[in-house]
Amino acid sequence: MCPIPSFLLSDVLADEEAAPPNTRRAFLAQATALGATLGGVALVGCNTPSPQGTSSNGAASNGAAANGADSGHQPAGGGAPGATVANPDSKLDTMQAHGSHATTAGTAGAAAAPPYRRYDPTLPPLASGRTLQLHWEAREVPLHIRPDTVIHAWTFEGDVPGPIVHCRVGDTVEFTLTNRGTLPHSMDFHAAQIDPKTAFRSVMPGESVTYTFRPRYAGAFLYHCGTSPVLMHLGSGMYGAIIVSPAEPLPAAKEFVLVQNEFYLNPAENGVQSSDYNKMLNRNPDIVAFNGRPGQYQTEPIRVKRGDRVRFYVVSAGPSHPCNFHIVGEQFDSVYLGAPPGSAIHGVQTFGVAPGGGMIFELVADVAGEFPFVNHGFGHGQKGAIGFLVVEV
Repeated sequence: MCPIPSFLLSDVLADEEAAPPNTRRAFLAQATALGATLGGVALVGCNTPSPQGTSSNGAASNGAAANGADSGHQPAGGGAPGATVANPDSKLDTMQAHGSHATTAGTAGAAAAPPYRRYDPTLPPLASGRTLQLHWEAREVPLHIRPDTVIHAWTFEGDVPGPIVHCRVGDTVEFTLTNRGTLPHSMDFHAAQIDPKTAFRSVMPGESVTYTFRPRYAGAFLYHCGTSPVLMHLGSGMYGAIIVSPAEPLPAAKEFVLVQNEFYLNPAENGVQSSDYNKMLNRNPDIVAFNGRPGQYQTEPIRVKRGDRVRFYVVSAGPSHPCNFHIVGEQFDSVYLGAPPGSAIHGVQTFGVAPGGGMIFELVADVAGEFPFVNHGFGHGQKGAIGFLVVEV
């Protein structure tokens, strides 16, 4: 594979700069057409020069990145010898020749999908030790997001979202991603401060990447695939939440994690709907969901007891829209804008969580009843970003 010739690329960029702002959409269409004329080239798979400090296969030549981050490339078979993969670069996203990239996630029909199930929003307990070892696989699989809807999901550990990670400030997270899919994939932890060119680099099918980080700040953080086009990989399901608890624990509470995302889908083929990149560019989702399944917490609500302190860790995976989080009939005693406990505001009705961001919402459930929680941007709430918090006596 090869990159778009520089003279063609520069011509397209020059046309964009010369055109008035209202021709942006025309530019995107032109860029897509350019990719098609070049035979469906996917920039993510091009054989490009290695970045400084890496070998020709993308491995760190010095064996480690900053913060003890990278233990090097670990081939597991199946990777193209000598091939490199472009690291995340948002400038390339809208110029991706995405046609072939968007339809290579396998051909398994709906019958191959596991049965529909509710995604458990409960925050898992902290591990007893201070080192968390995660060995995950990236896979492309058919997945039920509703009892009657199956999608071609691009996943971490076979689910959307991926697993909820829970650690403390200062814990050591040792992470390995092995790519069992058919496309290059990667992992970007927003809780990490690390060199992304080595730690977050893309790996080819059959290969692995390993790195280590220690979260410095508490909070609710996004993780996601950072392979170009990031929009397509994140929008197809490659995201999740990492919750970092402060060194001094917050008050005891019933704790839940909600990751909002958008689905942009093609019509079903063989009972399965794949992701539509052009819809993603236009930002008009078919479905908006908490934890990957629209309306799941309406049919199977989140339940607590009257008097419980309830804490929601809300992460907006996007890829493009915020979550304007609100609970009908309640107010938030505290909303943590940044690392708790020092960033709280009090008596809040609704607060927006930006795409790629996360916040912590807390209340004492002192009134029994059934309380809808929603994205109060109701165009998205009506598309599935809604559930019930049931407070029982």
